[in-house]
Amino acid sequence: MHLDMCFPREIENAKKNNTPVVIVGGTVEYHGPQCSYGCDTLVAKGLVEKLAERKDIIIAPSISYSPSSYAVGDETSGTVHVEENAFEQYVYYVFMSMLNSGLRNIYVVIHHQFEQESLMPMTLSYMKAAKRATMAYMEKTRGQGWWGSENYKNYYENLENEDNPFGWIKVIPTMSTAVQNATGYDHAGKYECSILMSLYPEAVKLERLGDIEHWFTKSSAEANKELGDKMVELSLEYLEKTII
Repeated sequence: MHLDMCFPREIENAKKNNTPVVIVGGTVEYHGPQCSYGCDTLVAKGLVEKLAERKDIIIAPSISYSPSSYAVGDETSGTVHVEENAFEQYVYYVFMSMLNSGLRNIYVVIHHQFEQESLMPMTLSYMKAAKRATMAYMEKTRGQGWWGSENYKNYYENLENEDNPFGWIKVIPTMSTAVQNATGYDHAGKYECSILMSLYPEAVKLERLGDIEHWFTKSSAEANKELGDKMVELSLEYLEKTII
């Protein structure tokens, strides 16, 4: 189910059933001559779409313009980079709107600069915005001193369940560290091109590798759908267990 196509009844059911709402956190970023600019968005989107075939989730609109950085290509490369503080403020309002509407099970799924689940600027922007929105919402609805009130005397007992407000918005990778170690992970190389090839084959054109040479794209000549299919399946197994 896509949020764009929901009506109030579907949102009410989602709130009642605590249905996961999943946002793809993507980028528009240079990935060499053989890989589309939307690679990071498409990998996450493709996995989330397949996840929706396995379990009940609501897919929110993807967020593609983000802090991509100009680490891979400069500002003439086609990369769209949104400064981190501006981006954080934008997604803060997205999160606040969702919390205000009563949604309590929100996930952001990211496939950009998440090697070994390291926290890079875009991921940190989402995480910081999520905590800021949660704190602001709780103070708005429960008043100052909400956490210290007797209403929250069982806070520590509830850390692992849906009563913990700091678990309402989670930011996770498409591929956990364990999945990355089992398959491989890179930027526009053998592994990223393989998973993209599995999900959106039209987004990979290996015959264009010779247009320009980069150290990070050379291994993509070895990309193949079989490897990509394995990466997709392991990623889906992880996402199915994590998004609950």
